[in-house]
Amino acid sequence: MKSENIDEYDMIKLLQTLGNKWNLIIIWNLRVKTLRFTELRKQMGNINSKTLTDHLRYLEKYNIINRLIYAEVPPRVEYSLTEHGKAFLPVFMAIKEWGRSLPPTKE
Repeated sequence: MKSENIDEYDMIKLLQTLGNKWNLIIIWNLRVKTLRFTELRKQMGNINSKTLTDHLRYLEKYNIINRLIYAEVPPRVEYSLTEHGKAFLPVFMAIKEWGRSLPPTKE
């Protein structure tokens, strides 16, 4: 049986998005509601502002999250999942369930 060719570029994009704990935690936290930067950071625990900003920009670049900037003083920024990001949630839940089915590790 011949194996399917996997487009290396697509696999790299997939691993950059799914293989990173911060990206997954951001998606998880935005699955229910829109959050402001500070709210999101508080929910994520020990992430610093620069790291969070970098990951938010990455996810925005790939149309997984949306950033809405309000012209206020001080400026208010809200983050939410795009339709593309929401389409990932069933996959996310399937991966989560698959992970639960793994046997405990022996340490």
